[in-house]
Amino acid sequence: MGDMILKWRVNEKKGSQEITEGSNHIVAEVTEGEVLGCVEARLPFTASRRMFFNGYQTWTYSPEYSAYGRIRGLNGTPRAGIRKFALDRYGDYHFVNYPWHKGILHGFSYCYFRDGERYRLLASLDEQPGYTMFTYNSSKAVLKIERDCAGVRAAGTEFNAFDLFYAEGSEQEVFDKWFEAMGISCASEPVKGYSSWYNHYQDINEKGIEDDLAGACKVFDKGDLFQVDDGWEPFVGDWETTDKAKFPEGLKSVADKIHDAGFKAGLWLAPFVCEEKSAIFREHPDWLLKYKGEPWKDGSNWSGFYSLDIDNPEVRGYLTRVFDRVFNEWGFDLVKLDFLYAAAPFATGDHGMEGDGPFAESRAGRMIRALDFLRQLCKDKLILGCGTPVMPAFGRVDYCRVGCDVGLDWNDTLYMRIIHRERVSTKHSINNTIFRKGLDGRAHGNDPDVFFLRDNNISLTEEEKEYLAVVNALCGSVWLTSDNLNAYGPEKIARYRKLATIREKATDIFIDPDTLRISYSLEGRKYTLEYPHNYKVK
Repeated sequence: MGDMILKWRVNEKKGSQEITEGSNHIVAEVTEGEVLGCVEARLPFTASRRMFFNGYQTWTYSPEYSAYGRIRGLNGTPRAGIRKFALDRYGDYHFVNYPWHKGILHGFSYCYFRDGERYRLLASLDEQPGYTMFTYNSSKAVLKIERDCAGVRAAGTEFNAFDLFYAEGSEQEVFDKWFEAMGISCASEPVKGYSSWYNHYQDINEKGIEDDLAGACKVFDKGDLFQVDDGWEPFVGDWETTDKAKFPEGLKSVADKIHDAGFKAGLWLAPFVCEEKSAIFREHPDWLLKYKGEPWKDGSNWSGFYSLDIDNPEVRGYLTRVFDRVFNEWGFDLVKLDFLYAAAPFATGDHGMEGDGPFAESRAGRMIRALDFLRQLCKDKLILGCGTPVMPAFGRVDYCRVGCDVGLDWNDTLYMRIIHRERVSTKHSINNTIFRKGLDGRAHGNDPDVFFLRDNNISLTEEEKEYLAVVNALCGSVWLTSDNLNAYGPEKIARYRKLATIREKATDIFIDPDTLRISYSLEGRKYTLEYPHNYKVK
């Protein structure tokens, strides 16, 4: 491994420490109540042929990079467009500087350097004091490590500047050791089934769901998941009732019918946001999280949506009632909780105004507390997290998305490719599924998003659909389709069942990280699947 000396600084205090394999704790002496400013370190680190830097949240595009790759931010995107569509709110753009230069790569919570099958993993063991951000400068061969905790008041006389884990070995070895060091394990059983989203988007209703359920009965096994996605609520944020025009009998009737068919019942919500058209936004402006005195807008989905303040007792009471109804009155077994990043866009108490600090907790600490609150509300019911900063979800959700939404084509239109790293893209989703597979079965069950077998209302080629379905089957714990199952004839049903067999029984699985070629064995035969397009490293 060689000597690796980390030189660190916390405000005006400086020190150095050797990084060794296993856990490394860098503790700085501070004055109780001292406000943290600069918390950073530098570590000489040799580049590898391929390097991975984990993106801020689950949708953030996170492939492997070459030493002189570049992570594109919003540089060059018209400012008017950024403001209008709140493009800088989906990821880390509002608090991280993206340089134009090649060879400067950054990520959160963990990164690895790979040469062939040898991995060097450097990761955080605890994000409560603040996100650990890794920035690598290839030309200088230096890894800068920062705590995202500026403005936070130190709670005692010692501050955990960095809690780092280092390991070398195969992918399986380094991830096993990291999660063992954190004491985090995953007991989530793999799940397969159906999501209504890409079949109907928000255009769902009671009869449509019943028709989908009839199709599911022809294809799925008992105990599979049938998930009702977005569109059941009057407006996003109004979760205590259903859209009565769409669901006149309410959602208890829907959950009962799903259970009668022998399936688990899942329901989509975005608990920490409300859209402009919602009654919550109109009637409870005091529930909104404020920044510089104005409600914090999280993005342009729906009619534009805003964060709720999880520290407002009325918001917490409202969400307590919502989840009690979803589980105990309506009877759902699983909730897909979306747009979770909206709970913690900045540190607690940080309103962007002079004199407001020091702050009680970091951005990461607030996110962890928000997810702990959801776990408390859901008790032993299943949570599928989505749109959440990655490491705060470890051990707090049963399943978690690891990439952006797939699309009905390969990589969306040209003009959409210039926006943020969290955009819709089948290509990006597949890359994230592969390069974040080390989290599956350790942090949670990975959700790669859905696959498609259908022929209508889709622009994916047969090759692209096949690769998506197989990579989702081999690299994740959630395997859902979003097709019109009533349109499946005998051939499609047989195809679905063969893919399910791959998911359940394949052995000798190997995905070449250099080419993304997939190989596996099934029932005594060896299979190989090529990446649909020439894979190029960034």
